[in-house]
Amino acid sequence: MRRTMIGMTFVTLLVTPALAQNPPAQSEPGNRAFNSRDQNNANNPVAGANSFTEGQAKSRLESNGYTNVSNLTKDDQGVWRGKAQKDGKTMDVSLDFQGNVIAR
Repeated sequence: MRRTMIGMTFVTLLVTPALAQNPPAQSEPGNRAFNSRDQNNANNPVAGANSFTEGQAKSRLESNGYTNVSNLTKDDQGVWRGKAQKDGKTMDVSLDFQGNVIAR
């Protein structure tokens, strides 16, 4: 009986570290924090902690073809909102933490 207990303890000590290892990280996240100009994964701004500065938000909007970007403010959902022009029309624009640009 004693040999069985010692053997079980030994096996447990060998197996436990293997079970405690972390799984490998994904090679690509399922929800990218930043998308390229041609990848917009939202029809509405996505709420989240936004690390864009006002200058970066304005540059991002301008790189998407908007001009005269004004009144940019970050709301309590972390979305930059303001006004901009595109194709001669003034519209409301928003930029979420993922880099999605949405115009209304």
